[in-house]
This record gives sequence, structure tokens and C-alpha cells, in this order.
Amino acid sequence: MPLIEVKAAIPPTAVEATDEFLLEEGLGDWSVLEDVIVKAAWLVGIFPDEAAGREAWSTLAPRLPAAPLGAPEFKAMSDADWRDSYKAHFHAWQFGRLHWVPVWEREQFVLPPGHAVLWLDPGLAFGTGNHETTRLCCERLVTWAEKSAGRVLPSRRVIDAGCGSGILALSAALLGLGPIEAFDLDPEAVRVSQENAAANGLESAVEFFTADLEGGLANSLGDLVMANIQSDVLLANVRPLIAAVAPGGTLVLSGILAIELETVRKGFAPAAPDWHIESRTLGEWSDLCLTSPAPALPA
Repeated sequence: MPLIEVKAAIPPTAVEATDEFLLEEGLGDWSVLEDVIVKAAWLVGIFPDEAAGREAWSTLAPRLPAAPLGAPEFKAMSDADWRDSYKAHFHAWQFGRLHWVPVWEREQFVLPPGHAVLWLDPGLAFGTGNHETTRLCCERLVTWAEKSAGRVLPSRRVIDAGCGSGILALSAALLGLGPIEAFDLDPEAVRVSQENAAANGLESAVEFFTADLEGGLANSLGDLVMANIQSDVLLANVRPLIAAVAPGGTLVLSGILAIELETVRKGFAPAAPDWHIESRTLGEWSDLCLTSPAPALPA
């Protein structure tokens, strides 16, 4: 049975607000596509059948930040058609020696010596790392891996809290870090992460499991802890996140709107009074990087 694409034009001025709304509400079935050349934008969703598409649209439409410009189109499409329609929006990208590359570029992609690649398949529930929040985390991850290679650490244990499609955890595995734990509250996200691990030959490199933040972080210490989650969830879990960082370790927080950055910083700073805190901004999004003091050397 072909998939159904639901596509509705939205005002180009509403792109950022709509994208933020989808992320905050966890509406992963929908995405915003924009053509800056013709100054047009669309809200697009892919569903297993037309009934599911129409039900999803009727639920979503009244809640949108801006009204659609017209009635949505419902188009039957094969899996191949769906992949082809998204190729223009998913592109290979690189930071340091790590590359994130769509599977359709596998044949022509040439990997430089000493580099590593994570193949991305834009399935219905699989992200590509193109979003600013994920890029911020990926760049922090690569930088941390390079710096930690020259440090004496008992391990380079990584925890990916709220793993989504597994991009961060699998990237950590390609960088030679480990052991690696990754969890998500959504069992479907964990299943997709495991499938993507298998697609990249990383089945045994990451322990994926289902848990909420408090449960997933209980009794765990990471030299690098990453949480790419929306701000309100981060602020509700300050203590568990701080407590999960090993002495001398680093906590990377993302999923933070730039306008919310100071609120998140103020929420975490009192719980980490001696930690080094810094942030970066990419587009409308920011991250927060907190590094705990190194353990004192024995006298």
C-alpha cells in the first residue's frame, strides 16, 4: 500500500514558529520545507494511509501558529517517491573527521583517509542530523572526542539521554568512544535507533534501552552526557543530569531556543557552581556545555 503525503502551503514568515512548534510538541510525523528562492514554504507529513493523514491534519491544523494558505493536498506515493521528494532537503555534512551522509550518496561518496561516516536513511522516524540542535551536539561530540584523546580518563563513557534516532550515540561509536548508553522514553525511537545501528554495522557498539530521564540516568556516570531535549524537560531534570556526569566530565544540553538560553543557564548554574559553562548559537537554537572540575590528584 502506498504512503500518503499530506502537504499544505504555509506563510514563509511562519516557518520558524511552525518548526519550533513541531519540535516542542514532539510531532515527528510533520516537517517544514522551505524554498527561499521562490519564497514559499510547506508543512509536510507522511502517513501510512489517507485516513491516518486526514485524522492527523484535522488534529494539527487548529493548533498551528499560522493558518495554512489553502486546503492540504493528499497524495499517494511509494516509498521510492517519498525518498526522492526529500533528497533535495537532505544533504551530506561534515565536522572534523566525521561525516553524516544520506544512503543515496553511498556509491559516489569518497571517504577521506582517517575519517568516518554515518549513513543516514530518512525513514519515517529517522532524523538526518540536519537540524541545528543536533548539529550543535554533533560538533560538541567531535570536539570532545578530540580533546579527550589526549587526557587520562578511566574510560570515555558516553550517555545519550533522549536518543531519538540514535545519531549522537552512533556518532560517538564511530569516534571510538565507549562504552555508550542511549535511551529514550519512546520505544519506537529505541527500535529505530537499533535499526540504524545495524545499518551502520554498529549493533554491539551502543546499548539502547527505553527509559525516562530519571530512570535512564540512575546509577550511571558518563564522561560525556548529551541531552538534546526541549528546554522545559531539561529544566525539570537539572539534578539527575548534573548527577550523571563523572568528575571532570562534560554535560552537553541542546534543544534550547536562543531566547530561552539564559533561563536554562540560570536553571543549571546553581547546581554546578564550580563548573565551566559556555554556549553557542546556530540559527534560532543554542546549546549549553557544562564541564565539571577535574578530580583532585592523590597527594
